[in-house]
Amino acid sequence: QVQLLESGGGLVRAGDSLRLSCAASGRAVNTYTIGWFRQAPGKGREFVGTITSTRSITYYADSVKGRFTISRDDAKKTVYLQMNSLKPEDTADYYCAARQIYLDSLLSDSSDYGFWGQGTQVTVSA
Repeated sequence: QVQLLESGGGLVRAGDSLRLSCAASGRAVNTYTIGWFRQAPGKGREFVGTITSTRSITYYADSVKGRFTISRDDAKKTVYLQMNSLKPEDTADYYCAARQIYLDSLLSDSSDYGFWGQGTQVTVSA
């Protein structure tokens, strides 16, 4: 089992950058695929991107491709979401999620993940 804690959210202006962290605790964290999702006010949860456990392969939603980058430091048990060129439409609560899987499967559905953090708020002003 793994516990997740997001941090790094805040209020920024359009065009700014922000880095979110997802700190994991528990055993064998390096065997978990980690996904990032977001939920804007009044909207459903949206896939942002994911990084696999075995070879750290990444996959992103079209809406963030080229602007967001996911990386992981298994020694620190932390996954990062680097967000550049932020837009007002990126405003949302951001969540990280985990699933223990030994294959490099690219998981983009929220139902693929069994463990979730509590979220961190990101607000981008115009």
